[in-house]
Amino acid sequence: MVVKKNKGANPGKYVDTMGTVGTIGLHMVSHPAVGAVAGYFLDDWLGTKPWMFIAFLILGVIAGFRAVYADTKKVMRNQEREDNERFQRKD
Repeated sequence: MVVKKNKGANPGKYVDTMGTVGTIGLHMVSHPAVGAVAGYFLDDWLGTKPWMFIAFLILGVIAGFRAVYADTKKVMRNQEREDNERFQRKD
């Protein structure tokens, strides 16, 4: 990846943005996995197989999409702020 050298550019902004974008994939995997594991153990403990597993898996998928949405909004807000600073727009 080639990054243009701009005067006054802060390389920490790029690292922060790439870190946020890099976690999106982890959210899509980790949230459903945690929900599935929690549902599995609740099913085993309560004897309600497979209902808790399914319910918590669905909740994990919803939580994953919610986290991705929040991260995407954060990246877009930061990009808009940077564009406004770069082009001196005062919206």
